Amino acid sequence: MRVMEETDREAVATAVQRVAGMLQRSDQLDKVEQYRRREARKKASVEARLKAAIQSQLDGVRTGLTQLHNALNDVKDIQQSLGNVSKDWRQSINTIENLKDVKDAVVQHSQLAAAVENLKNIFSVPEIVRETHELIEQGELLRAHCKLMDLECSRDDLMYEQYRMDSKNTHDMSLIRLYFGEVQKLSEDLAKQLWMVVERSLVTIRRDPTLLVSVLRIIEREEKFDRRMLDRKKQTGFIPPGRPKNWKEKMFEVLKQTVTNRIEGTQADTRESDKMWLVRHLEIIRKYVLDDLMVVKNLGVQCFPPHYDIFKKILTLYHQALCTRIQELASEDLEANEIVSLLTWVLNTYKSDDMMGSPELAPEVDVNSLQPLLSHDVVDQLLSKYMKTLQSNIIGWLRKALDTDKKDWKKETEPESDQDGYYQTTLPAIVFQMFEQNLQVAAQISEELKLSVLNLCLQQMNTFLNRYKEETAAYREEHLKDRQHYRCYIQYMIAVINNCQTFKMSVGSLKQKYMKYEIEEGNPPSVLSMDPILDSIAGDGCSYLLGEVFKDLEQHLNDLMTRKWLSGCNAVDTICVTIEDYFSDFARIKKPYNKKITVEAHRRVVMEYIKAILQKRITFKNAEERKEGAERMTREAEQFRVIFRKLSAGLGEDTNKLCDAITALAEVIKLTDPSMMYLEVSTLVNKYPDIREEHISALLAMRGDASREMKQTIIETIDQNVSQTSQDYPPIFRDIVVPSLSVPKLLK
Repeated sequence: MRVMEETDREAVATAVQRVAGMLQRSDQLDKVEQYRRREARKKASVEARLKAAIQSQLDGVRTGLTQLHNALNDVKDIQQSLGNVSKDWRQSINTIENLKDVKDAVVQHSQLAAAVENLKNIFSVPEIVRETHELIEQGELLRAHCKLMDLECSRDDLMYEQYRMDSKNTHDMSLIRLYFGEVQKLSEDLAKQLWMVVERSLVTIRRDPTLLVSVLRIIEREEKFDRRMLDRKKQTGFIPPGRPKNWKEKMFEVLKQTVTNRIEGTQADTRESDKMWLVRHLEIIRKYVLDDLMVVKNLGVQCFPPHYDIFKKILTLYHQALCTRIQELASEDLEANEIVSLLTWVLNTYKSDDMMGSPELAPEVDVNSLQPLLSHDVVDQLLSKYMKTLQSNIIGWLRKALDTDKKDWKKETEPESDQDGYYQTTLPAIVFQMFEQNLQVAAQISEELKLSVLNLCLQQMNTFLNRYKEETAAYREEHLKDRQHYRCYIQYMIAVINNCQTFKMSVGSLKQKYMKYEIEEGNPPSVLSMDPILDSIAGDGCSYLLGEVFKDLEQHLNDLMTRKWLSGCNAVDTICVTIEDYFSDFARIKKPYNKKITVEAHRRVVMEYIKAILQKRITFKNAEERKEGAERMTREAEQFRVIFRKLSAGLGEDTNKLCDAITALAEVIKLTDPSMMYLEVSTLVNKYPDIREEHISALLAMRGDASREMKQTIIETIDQNVSQTSQDYPPIFRDIVVPSLSVPKLLK
């Protein structure tokens, strides 16, 4: 009641709210009657729908009650029927026991019927066995199998009936088994013939596909019979001897072993008999696998039942056999070239168009779905072993190449020349041919290995060049012991210098060729630079050659700035001729080292000349001698300009700056007015900032007319006005050492 009251109150409140909403304005009072009729229609409609819903619910309840009443009556009828069945069953127990004899008679009759049915086969078992054996030997496999099936059916039916009658009677079972004993042997003989055909299936497909089809038909019959016998075993517990034969499973085992034997049988050579045994072995495998898969795809699929999916199974067998064989090869103690051959085959050849990726195998073979032949760990181990072996080999190869080059240095014949006439030896060609071969091989395997081998080559190259530098120095020391011993010392030292340039170009070529992708991508890997050590070796070679030049010029340089020189000896003429003679050989030095040796020779000649001036070998007695000496110095400076202008033609060297220093010193010597001495010396110091006070003192001492006070004043003034050295100024006086005389002694 309380709920009804609350519902009424809510309804009244809702109605009041709605009426208040409709009558908010005075003009709406005129529409009250219209509102009342509309609400009355809505009320009548809701009441009609409510009555219909209630009536529907009442009809459903009435129908449900009727069905429940009918179900109750049915349950009572079933209960009564079950009671009657139970009563009849109790009454029939005795009757069933009385029918046991009839049951036994039925079983015995069934056995006798089976015996009568197989009577003909039972009596003719020996003859059928003989005929079957002959058919097997003649290759009539289908006919042989038909007779074998008849024999097996006769045996199995008799044994089954015996099992049904008395499953514990082992004596009768053994008697039947003994009588049909040859049947099992026939089955085994037939199986041997089948497996022989299966083993040679790839050949049989080409020559006599009908024979293979017959074998497959026999296997399919046996598979059906196996399933039938297994179903009967589930029902009765009996299964004939030798069942299930599982010949289909056995057939795939034979195929697996055949594939394995075919892969393993391709190795015809050993390392001892043929260094290329592995390459030959892998190539034969590639050819056999590709040929066999094409035969299976084009011919074999037509012979095998579709549900065998024979191509996929054969592909899997070959892949598994290859995995096993490749792992066996990887576990052997392989040499570096063998590791490369194996990895190239595994990582590239196997999935290439020459093998599994061949268009003739598509679309059945998807190379992306094939598992790797070797695991990543095994590949990494092989690569690590290869890098260690390669490093050892490179060290040995480089050592041998250098030893061969050293033997050439001792020859009495000049080294060979390239097409431009530059001396060279075969060392760079041998070294980079070796590097090129190993990089080409590494590039076939992977980009990572290629870069690793390139780094290894450059690292070993750096070590090799350090030894090359040491051996070049040792060669020079041996030559200095007896300069007549190595007749072609100059030519081979030039070849060493040229080899450095060849090495540079070859290293750059290797980087450009084998780091091309990385360079184009703007991300070249960090590699060791050979330029510093090569420039050092070439620089040493140039120094050694100039050492030879100045060894021959030593006596003539000692004659400079002496009384003999002043009296008109031709020391500078001899120096120029000797330099020109040596540079007829030095012209066969490659750029940029030809410029380097020319510049250095020019510098050393000028420095030796200036050194002779500053060593106080001569003191001029009067102005006439000073004039004569200065003019001779100027002429000889011009001689040096001419000779080195000729030698440096096309090299871009300025031949004036160095020789101008000789002319500047000559001007100081030539000066006749002592009052102008300070100005002339100051000009000299400003032009050559690296000149020191001992140089000035020695120069003034050579004049022979400078008083002690003048020398002291000039030196002190110059010390107070030291000029700064320009960055563009090539130092000349810095490396010139004046004999150790004290300044006071020079001033005397």
